[in-house]
Amino acid sequence: MSVIEKLRERIKQKGLGRTFSTLWKRYVFFHWELLWMERDLISPVPPHKLRPYEGLRKVDITPQNAGAFAKHFGDRVQTMAELASEGHTGHMYLDADGHAVAFIWGSTRDYHDRHYYGCNFPVQPGEFFEFGGEMTRAYFGSSLSVDVQVTLWQAMAAQGCHKVVDVCETHNIPALKLHIRMGYHEQGRVTHVYGLFGKWRFFRETRYEGSRLEPLRKPGRPVVTAAAQA
Repeated sequence: MSVIEKLRERIKQKGLGRTFSTLWKRYVFFHWELLWMERDLISPVPPHKLRPYEGLRKVDITPQNAGAFAKHFGDRVQTMAELASEGHTGHMYLDADGHAVAFIWGSTRDYHDRHYYGCNFPVQPGEFFEFGGEMTRAYFGSSLSVDVQVTLWQAMAAQGCHKVVDVCETHNIPALKLHIRMGYHEQGRVTHVYGLFGKWRFFRETRYEGSRLEPLRKPGRPVVTAAAQA
């Protein structure tokens, strides 16, 4: 299929406006806002109604077993091996056939994200930076999204951490709602990522007052203070 034919097919599927917007962001200019959030490692996750899952086992990611990502995350195999070789803590969840269907990472030192955003994420003593959490579509809406985080928190607490920090794109509404469900709090700062002509990246940080997540918060969500549970 030629480039013109691919473009026509995409316009047919997505519409002219969405197609133009995607191409503009990819080849001309984009601006991402990354909200910083944090959470202690002992408060429990608020009650949820996510569906259960079964048949998965958690395995620590190493350079030697990164091949498990080949089926569902084929473009990440090398990245997973590199992150493991750099000493970051990574967990993957394998199905009965040994294929990774979910993963998450934590770093106890400043993390330079050369694989996606291209910027540095500073980490303070006693905290860790959580990143890269992802799962296959079959597990969307399941309690796996909770378990992968809580299990990582427990592993990082054993390394001496007492707080988790991470960033979330403001246009990723499902991820923002997940952070609310998990009991995260906004830090009031934003890392801005600018992309120009698909080649250059620029970064800056701003601060804000109040909450940018409040419009997404469900009324009457309970506040909890006891110890975290998986």
